[in-house]
Amino acid sequence: MQQATVDELTRIQQLWPSFEELVGLRGRKMYAQVDERRNTYTVCTPVKEDDRPDGLGLELGTLAGGSYLRGRLVGDPAQTYGQIAAGMAELKGMLRADDDRPLVEFYRRHDQIELWVPIRS
Repeated sequence: MQQATVDELTRIQQLWPSFEELVGLRGRKMYAQVDERRNTYTVCTPVKEDDRPDGLGLELGTLAGGSYLRGRLVGDPAQTYGQIAAGMAELKGMLRADDDRPLVEFYRRHDQIELWVPIRS
């Protein structure tokens, strides 16, 4: 299930709380996809058996497959959120990224965020 907005910090900060309220956090894996070409930021979570995305006004989508270079931010969420853009830029500087696939943020735990940069094949 997913919900998208413009890739602007204030819009992203508004989207997360409303999405979390709709789907709930218990037992959820949470992701975000950043499509730099379309300037969109999409929050998403896998569909559970009893979920009704259409009833919540949410869309269905799929995380893009393929290989990713991964990095991890660890620490207090208030501080690590501000490090995401720099972390993605650092990872992108290490390789030739696949611009056809979005960047991915995987919120592994409340204090760990994995950053995924798609690798061009």
